[in-house]
Amino acid sequence: MTQLEDAGNNRITEAMEQAAAHEGLDPETIRAGVAAGEIVIPKNIGRSFDARGIGKGLLTKVNANIGTSPSHANMDEELEKLDASVAAGADAVMDLSTGGDLDGIMKAVIDRSPVMIGTVPIYKAVSRVLTEGRQCAEVTEDEIFDEIEHQAKIGVDFITVHCGITRASVAVLRECHRLMGMVSRGGSLMAEWIVRNKAENPLYERYDRLLEIARAYDVTLSLGDGLRPGTIFDAHDRAQMMEMIILGELAQRARAAGVQVMIEGPGHVPLSRIAADMILQKRICGGAPYYVLGPLPTDIAAGHDHIAGAIGGAIAAAAGADFLCYVTPAEHLGLPTVADVHDGVIASKIAAHIGDLEKKIASAWDRDRTMTTARAAFDWETMFAMSVDPQKARMVKGRGGNDKPDVCTMCGDFCALKTHARAFDNNNK
Repeated sequence: MTQLEDAGNNRITEAMEQAAAHEGLDPETIRAGVAAGEIVIPKNIGRSFDARGIGKGLLTKVNANIGTSPSHANMDEELEKLDASVAAGADAVMDLSTGGDLDGIMKAVIDRSPVMIGTVPIYKAVSRVLTEGRQCAEVTEDEIFDEIEHQAKIGVDFITVHCGITRASVAVLRECHRLMGMVSRGGSLMAEWIVRNKAENPLYERYDRLLEIARAYDVTLSLGDGLRPGTIFDAHDRAQMMEMIILGELAQRARAAGVQVMIEGPGHVPLSRIAADMILQKRICGGAPYYVLGPLPTDIAAGHDHIAGAIGGAIAAAAGADFLCYVTPAEHLGLPTVADVHDGVIASKIAAHIGDLEKKIASAWDRDRTMTTARAAFDWETMFAMSVDPQKARMVKGRGGNDKPDVCTMCGDFCALKTHARAFDNNNK
């Protein structure tokens, strides 16, 4: 039984109880949300970890992408990035490796991770083909599905599959005259396969086969946004909208088959359109959890895209996005370092929390109130604990040799709170 099937049969699972405990909610609330398809709990039947829910009414979750490339493959470094992601507060990590010992890296990440793990199986399927001297488009239908099942057996909790790249959506894309074309690696690989083989995307045409695999291992499908915009100028064109409509139909089929599903979204989107995108997706995709990259409301922040992503992510989360894929300072430039990974997670955690405040999540407001009370009382330890990055907060406070418990080096004894206390002391009434 999958989490969705159990929920539909009014059974509360251990994973639902774990997700509820993390949110401070009644397990029945989680069960009802899973049954409605508005909450997913990505947890492979072969893994054991403290489960988290993603979806309506829950804290906005954050994912960190790690992984090798053909030009840089170091397993120890990727495991260090995994540790840094978890330490910074990531709720999920995706292994997007395309170079080195792919199975070894994936298994090591899964075995080490205390959080849910996602992958993009087409990356590894094509990587294997390339190592054999074949072309990308020569990967076979069976090789794609065999790789998906292989990863499910190893223990992957959710997979990105680009099922919305079809012969029809590729034809529409040709007519859109985009500035950036396709920026999704998985989406572009599927489009090339369709064009070169003059055949339909097997993930779309043989979708029932995909559902059988996902159901057997309770792997959550993350229906990929292969036609997401790679620049604010391409946002919300017909190709993007057509893919979203296809994904909405496929989400409905997945739920009918007992398979948990969420939808991936943009991408680069002008600030004024981010909220509308969230609302549109929820409407078209039947309330399925929405997993967004950023979004990035500008194209010029190279080297600082984690900041741009946090701005867009906060607006997206406030408008209904459930899952933010982090953006690091290395986005568009190269593989992220361990430090980039940390900074990317922190930026997205801030965005997620701001969104949760706007969603009126009680625990988010409680955290801010606790921080406020601690600041008023010069309770530094509580302030550090409530901070999104306690280590950084503690380090900054300790700079400059200041050891006074009631001031920081910004104001010293000119602290406004101290002045306020003197001015409004009971003796000065």
